[in-house]
Amino acid sequence: MSEERVTVAVSDGVADVRLNRPEKMNALDPAMFSAIREAADAVSADASVRAVVLSGEGRAFCAGLDFASFQAMDDAGERRAASGELLAREAESRANAAQRVAWAWHEAPMPVIAAVHGVAFGGGLQMALGADVRFVAPDARLSIMEGRWGLVPDMAGTQLLRRLARLDVVKELTYTARIVHGAEAVEVGFATHVSPEPREAAVALAREIAGCSPDAVRAAKRLLNQSVELDVGAGLALEASTQRSLIGTANQLEAVRANLEKRPPVYADPA
Repeated sequence: MSEERVTVAVSDGVADVRLNRPEKMNALDPAMFSAIREAADAVSADASVRAVVLSGEGRAFCAGLDFASFQAMDDAGERRAASGELLAREAESRANAAQRVAWAWHEAPMPVIAAVHGVAFGGGLQMALGADVRFVAPDARLSIMEGRWGLVPDMAGTQLLRRLARLDVVKELTYTARIVHGAEAVEVGFATHVSPEPREAAVALAREIAGCSPDAVRAAKRLLNQSVELDVGAGLALEASTQRSLIGTANQLEAVRANLEKRPPVYADPA
C-alpha cells in the first residue's frame, strides 16, 4: 500500500485493515485516498477473506480531509491533478474516486465491520458508514463536518446516510455539523453498537461471520444492499432467485451436513 498508509493482514478469513497515519489522526491526504482504495480492492478480490475489520491506528479512526496537505500542493499543477484524479469516474463502480473511499466498503462482497474510536469527522465518518456494521467507543466523536467548511458531504455520504438514519436527523446534523458521541451515534443510526473496545468487538464479530458459509453471507449482502433500491416486486424476485442460486451448492450442503452431524462446518472459498 502507498507508504504503508493502510496496512492489511489476513488471518483465518478475517482481513484486518488499519488506517496508518496516526501522527495526523489518519486524516485523508492524496496518498491516503489511494491507499484506502487499494486496500479495498485487494481484500475484495481475495476469495479467502470472509469478513473485514476496518479501524484506525493511534488516537482516532479518521479526522477527515487533510486540508493542509491539499492547500500545500501547487495550485497550477499537483493540486489540480489530484483533484482531477479524485473526481474521475471509475468503470467498475458508480462512484467516483473520492466516493470509493467509502463506497468501496459498501460494494465489497464480504461484510465489513468498522471499529471507531477517537474521531470520525467528515470523510472519516463517511468511510465508516460504508461498512456493514459499526462499533463505536463510548467517547467517540462523529460528525458530518463538511458544513463547517462551507461544503456538503461528497464521499458517498448522502447515499449512505439516507439508508441508515431518518432524513430529518440527517438534515439537522448536516446543516449544523454537530458532533455526536457513542451512544447518540447508535440512537441516530450512525453506529450499530457501543463498545469500550470497538476493535476487539469488531474482530469477534468478524470471526463469527468467517465461520458461516461465505456463499450465503456474500449473497445476503448483495441482496440486502440492493433491497433499498428495488420496488417490492423486483425485490421479491431477487430474493427468490438468490435462494435458488444457493440451494444444492457445495457450501449449502456442507451447512446442512455439519448441522446434522453436530460438527463445525468446513467451507470452500467462493469461486
